[in-house]
Amino acid sequence: MTAPPTADHTAEITTVWSELLDLPPAEIPDDVGFLVLGGDSVLAVRMSALIRQRLGVALGLAEVRVDTTVGEIAALVADRVSDPTAESLPAITRRRADPHAPFALLPLQQGYFVGQQDGWELSYASAHYYVDYPLDGIDGDEAAEALTDALERLARRQPGLRARVDADGRQYVLPTGAPGALPAPTVLDLRDAAPEEIDARLAALRDLMNVSGPDPVSGPGLDIRLTLLPGDAGLLHGAFSLLLFDGWSAGVLTRELLALAQDWNAVLDPLEIDPGDYVEAVGALRGTRGRSADRDWWWERIDALPAPPALPLVVDPQEVTPTVMQHREFRLNPARWAALRAACRDQRVTPATALLTAFSVVLARWSGHRRMLLNSLQTGRLPLHPDVHRMIGGFATTMLLPVVPETGASFAELARSVQRTFAEHAAHALVPGVEVAREVGRRRGTHRPVAPVVFQSTIGMDAAMGSPLPSEAGPLGRVRAGDYTHHLRTPQVALETRCFEIDEHLVLVFSLVAELFVDDEVTAAFAELVELATALADGPGWDAVPELPEALDPVPGEGLRIGALPRTGRTHAPGPPADGAEQAVAEVFEDFLEVPVLDRTVHFFTAGGDSLLAIRVLARLAAELDHPVPVRAFLADPTVAGVAAAGRAS
Repeated sequence: MTAPPTADHTAEITTVWSELLDLPPAEIPDDVGFLVLGGDSVLAVRMSALIRQRLGVALGLAEVRVDTTVGEIAALVADRVSDPTAESLPAITRRRADPHAPFALLPLQQGYFVGQQDGWELSYASAHYYVDYPLDGIDGDEAAEALTDALERLARRQPGLRARVDADGRQYVLPTGAPGALPAPTVLDLRDAAPEEIDARLAALRDLMNVSGPDPVSGPGLDIRLTLLPGDAGLLHGAFSLLLFDGWSAGVLTRELLALAQDWNAVLDPLEIDPGDYVEAVGALRGTRGRSADRDWWWERIDALPAPPALPLVVDPQEVTPTVMQHREFRLNPARWAALRAACRDQRVTPATALLTAFSVVLARWSGHRRMLLNSLQTGRLPLHPDVHRMIGGFATTMLLPVVPETGASFAELARSVQRTFAEHAAHALVPGVEVAREVGRRRGTHRPVAPVVFQSTIGMDAAMGSPLPSEAGPLGRVRAGDYTHHLRTPQVALETRCFEIDEHLVLVFSLVAELFVDDEVTAAFAELVELATALADGPGWDAVPELPEALDPVPGEGLRIGALPRTGRTHAPGPPADGAEQAVAEVFEDFLEVPVLDRTVHFFTAGGDSLLAIRVLARLAAELDHPVPVRAFLADPTVAGVAAAGRAS
C-alpha cells in the first residue's frame, strides 16, 4: 500500500524546486511537471541530491524524471520513509581509512588514460580542455599574489586538485604538505610589451597550452596561468586534464577560485568527502540489485544497437594524428534563447532534447540513413552524498543512445520521441556507457570506437550550481567570460556537438577532427544545425516536417565511412604457442587474466581483460620480450600470436 505524502515532504520538495527553478513556492503547483516549470535533466539530478540531503531519502535514477511533479516526488519520498528496507543508492557514511591510498580510475577516466598512451585511434598525448578569459581592471601589483593565494587555498580545500595518476592507471591524492602537491600559477607580464610582441607571445602560449596539456602522471592535472597586459587588462588561462577534471569540475573550480581571489578572507564550506570516497562508493554498487538489473537491461539490447552515423570520411582515422579539434561556433542571443526555452516548455521537451533532435536530423541527412548510435556525455555524479556536486574530480560518464528519426513526423513529434528514448536509457545509468561500449566492441570483434559521434549538453549547469560564473574577481578585475577562447582534445571522438550557456546566450559548437571530413560538408552540416535551432526559437520549426532519408541503415559499399571501416586484427592459425615469444605472451596473459592460456589465438579481451589491464600487461611484456609492444598494436590484435608478432616487429 502506498503511503500518502505528508505536508512537510511536499513543502520541502517545493522549496528545493523553488531554489533550482528560481520561482516563488506559490508558483509551483503540486501537479505541474518539473520540465514545464523550467527544469531539465541536469537540474533533475541536482534535485535528487538536495532531496537526499534534506529529507534523507535516496531516489532511484529512473524515478527522478524531467516530467515528474512535486506530488509524484512527495509520494515517492513517503514510500521510502514507510519502507526503509527498499533498495536505493547507498549513502557515503564513512571515509576511507587512508585518504592518500590509491583508488581506481572510473571507466571514462580509463579511456582517457589509455588514449594518452596512444592506445586508440584519434588519440592525443594529453586529453585536456583549454580555455582563457579576458580580464579588465586588473590590479597589476596584487593580481599575481591574489591568484597564487587563491589557488593554494583551493587546493587545500579540494583534494581533487592534489590528485595524481600512477603508471598502472590508479589515482591518488597527495597530502597538502607533499612536494609539489599545491599547484601554483605561472605569470607572464607583458604590460610593457609592444603590440606585435604581445600578439606573438599570446599566440605561442595558446598554441603551447592547446597542444601540451597537463599530465597528472608527472604533476598537477591543471595548468593555471595569468597574463598581465597593458591598460590594466589581462587573460586568465586554464588547461584541465580530462583524466581528473570533468566539465562540472571546471565550473566548480572557476567559481571557487574567483571567489577566493575576490576576498582574501573568504572561507568556503568544508567538504566531508573526497574523490576516493566517491569512487569507492560507486565501485560498491557492483554488488547491488539495481546495478545488476541495469546491466541485464543493457546486455539484452546490445546486439540490437545500431552502428554510428555513417558520415563520409576522406581518410581512415587510423592514419590521422590530430593535434587539436577544430571548432565551429554559433551563439543564439538572449532574447531568442529565452524564446527557445519557452517553446520547449510548451512542447514538453527539454532544450537539450530539442538540440539533440536537431543534431540527429542533421546527421541523418549527412549520412544518408536514420538509425544510428550516438554517444552522450553525462555529468555522472550519483547522489551518494550532499558534497558530490561540490567536489572537483573526473566523475563524468557516457551513455550510448540509439536514435531513429521517423519520416513524416513533425519536429515536435521527433523531439518527444527522442526524449522518451533518452529517459528510458538514462534510467539505467548505473552501467556507464564506456562499459556498454566495451561489450559492443567485444561482440562485434572490434576495438575501434563504437560511438565516435558525441552529443554533450551542459544547459542548466549555472542553475544547478546556483549561479553563473562570477564577473568580479578582486585584484584580478572583471571577468569577461563570454569572450573566451577554447580548445578541446578528446580521444576516440570524430565529431562532437556541445551546447552550453554563457552570458545568457546559447552556444552551439561543433568540435571535430577536421582531417577526417570534407570541409564543405562540415560547414553545411553546422549551418543546418544552426538553421534548425533558430527555427525552433522563432516558432515555425516545431510544426515543420524535416526532410529525412528513407533508408534506415547505411548502404554498404559507399566508400570510407564511420562505422563501416576495415576491422583491425588478423586471423591466426590455432594451436599452442609457436615460439618463445608467443609462450612468454601466453604466460603473461595467464598471470593477469588468471585463466589458462593454451592457444595462440586466445584473445585478451574476450578472455576477460580490459584496456587498463592491457597497459599493465604491456609494462610486464616490456621486460619479457626483446622489443616493447606499442599500445595501439596490442589493441589492434590482442591475441597471443598478434602481440608476439607486434613485439618482433617493433
